Amino acid sequence: MREHVHAVVVGSGFGGSVAAYRLAEAGRSVVLLERGKEYPPGSFARTPAEMGRNLWDPSEGLHGLFDIWSFRRLDGVVSSGLGGGSLIYANVLLRKDERWFVDESPLPGGGYEHWPVSRADLEPHYDAVERMMGATPYPYKTTRKTEAMRGSAERLGLSWQRPPLAVTFASRPGDPPVAGAPIADQPYGNMYGQPRRTCRLCGECDIGCNDGAKNSLDHTYLSAAKHHGADLRTRCEVRAFAPLPGGGYEVSYVVHDPAAEGHKTATGDLPPHRITCDRLILGAGSFGTTYLLLRNRAALPGLSTTLGSRFSGNGDVLAFLLDAKDPTAHNGLRRIEGSRGPVITSAIRVPDALDGNGATGRGYYVEDGGYPVFAEWLVEASQMPGTVRRAALFALARLRAQFSRTPASNISGLVAGLIGPGRLGDGSLPVLGMGRDVPDGVLRLRGDFLDVQLTAETSREYFDGLRGTMRALAADLGARFADLPTAWAKRGITVHPLGGAPMGRHPKEGTCDAYGEVFGFPGLYVLDGALLPGPVGANPSLTIAAVADRACDRIISTPLTATAVATNRTGVAVPTSLSFTEEMKGFVAKESVDPVRGAELGRSKDQRFMFHLKITADDVDQFVDDPAHEASATGYVECDMLGGRLPVIRGWFNLFTRDGDGAQRRMWYRLHFNDGAGNPLTLIGRKDVRDDPGFDVWRDTSTLYMTVYSGHLWPGDDSAAPVVASGVITIHVPDFLRQLTTFRTEPHSGKAFERFGRFFLGTLWDVYGKALPG
Repeated sequence: MREHVHAVVVGSGFGGSVAAYRLAEAGRSVVLLERGKEYPPGSFARTPAEMGRNLWDPSEGLHGLFDIWSFRRLDGVVSSGLGGGSLIYANVLLRKDERWFVDESPLPGGGYEHWPVSRADLEPHYDAVERMMGATPYPYKTTRKTEAMRGSAERLGLSWQRPPLAVTFASRPGDPPVAGAPIADQPYGNMYGQPRRTCRLCGECDIGCNDGAKNSLDHTYLSAAKHHGADLRTRCEVRAFAPLPGGGYEVSYVVHDPAAEGHKTATGDLPPHRITCDRLILGAGSFGTTYLLLRNRAALPGLSTTLGSRFSGNGDVLAFLLDAKDPTAHNGLRRIEGSRGPVITSAIRVPDALDGNGATGRGYYVEDGGYPVFAEWLVEASQMPGTVRRAALFALARLRAQFSRTPASNISGLVAGLIGPGRLGDGSLPVLGMGRDVPDGVLRLRGDFLDVQLTAETSREYFDGLRGTMRALAADLGARFADLPTAWAKRGITVHPLGGAPMGRHPKEGTCDAYGEVFGFPGLYVLDGALLPGPVGANPSLTIAAVADRACDRIISTPLTATAVATNRTGVAVPTSLSFTEEMKGFVAKESVDPVRGAELGRSKDQRFMFHLKITADDVDQFVDDPAHEASATGYVECDMLGGRLPVIRGWFNLFTRDGDGAQRRMWYRLHFNDGAGNPLTLIGRKDVRDDPGFDVWRDTSTLYMTVYSGHLWPGDDSAAPVVASGVITIHVPDFLRQLTTFRTEPHSGKAFERFGRFFLGTLWDVYGKALPG
């Protein structure tokens, strides 16, 4: 029998890892297929021989970490390994700037860049990812490259910051930073079972952290996913997938045998393995996911024509500030020490015209770069005239001593002269720029190969401005500015490829909706950089993960049935979603576990509580037919006693459940959020809809008895959890009248409204109708 699971996740980068963890945590069966291998601490390549094999091309026997793509005007560097790009990225977790979520921003060749999600939509998910990844600003205050960037930014009038990094600098949260100290395991454990050590400031982040100080996805989301039962399969490369007639998807993949590493292999002849699933989540990166969709387009009739569009390199530029000088230093050298610290420790932000305040053009970031210590030896050895001169002077001195028979036996000074002052390595710094380039690139197939159609002209002003800032930094530090040689040939290089299967509001605008679900193919999701409809501007990893986390809220809260799998591309109706907003207000107290008593105490102390929620049923027919009548809830709660306005991380709403009593119905609310100190909380509330003496339908449907518990609780966890607060909140009449204006269907459907209305009013009649005169 063919293997079947709830979800297959393809790729283990910032989208795939988040999806695998969230679905496994929610009790779904998950298989994650990663083409690369595991990289536990200590396994990353360091020697020249190891580096020569550290590339990805299984046909040539290469099963390594780096996968290099080369197109006509662009080169791209991505990763192949369990943990995806997190294995080689520079750890930066910056949020996309609020004003850079553009709406219908025109593009030079026609069309526009449009983000159907906002910063507010992503805020709770940014919070969740930062907690999981252990985000913390660089803590050391005397690192020379960090201080060089800070000082130069101040002198040039630029905004500077220490961005959050996914790096562990201290053994435990709150402890002072210590290099090379043991790291305590997380509650979900350590998938490798090997010790990890805090950051040694060795600059090796981009070639893999052999200490495990880097909080890469294998040490965080994937370890947690495995803890919750996810099946993580390495060396499994997906080749094909297709929808199944009865719903769900079949996935075909090949397995790269570890014994084939180092040997040329006819990978096209590898036997296929097959697995079926209810949901298929593509997280193979902008290149990998778009390539899979293009290769399998014949199996996806009616796929949006936007596939391949909105490609962007996130405005990436890599350049170098060389041989910095300081006239006030005794030797004229400005010490920067690019090999000291993690790769990136600080960031300069240059504003965008969207920011206002007189700024013009497209905004960007410039960040300090770093490199391993051994790279400094290579840099110094590459300076042939200086190396030859020092070697000649050393040899001449030794010959003179030999012939003169000098008794001097200490030659330390001569050896120091042979090594040299290391001016170039000590006074140089890579700088990485990224920002809002124009996302008008197109990914297409040329034969069986991926191709990028890209022009440098539309983003020329952006790149000129970015390089201008880099040159200003070089001048301020007394350094030479050096671009990559490929820049002279008008070739770009990116480590942040984005787009290819962009999100949009409808199939003519995007390949996927705002939750990553492919239009016309329910259950098929894109949750990686391919989904983004334009550049993030800042380092994109955090935004990719936050978008995936938001999508997982929707996936988890939406049961998938055969009806939901139907598509208009195959002649069956697409599900219609229905949404509305609800606002309730009241009082709570910590002194009581009884909601009524809690409301009385809260009122006496003026301890107010409210929530503002958007309730969404993704499929009205399914919502009405399912006895649980479950929908998702997003929004925020607000309570000064708990920390102010607090985003809902994930939420569920159940309408008119029977709960074993045919004489009454209940409406249930379950909201996960965190208090002001970051502690997890769960609100569980109910409305009791039953016929008591008198006309009580308004009171029953507008009064919520609620309890706030410690922790993020799933059904069945409630009884043992500590109670934090309790109370009662209600819908006020003006808020109810506003609520009536917020009902929406997508796509617009009068029949969906009618079916929901019949269900709602019919249930009320079942409960209260018998009390009316016959």
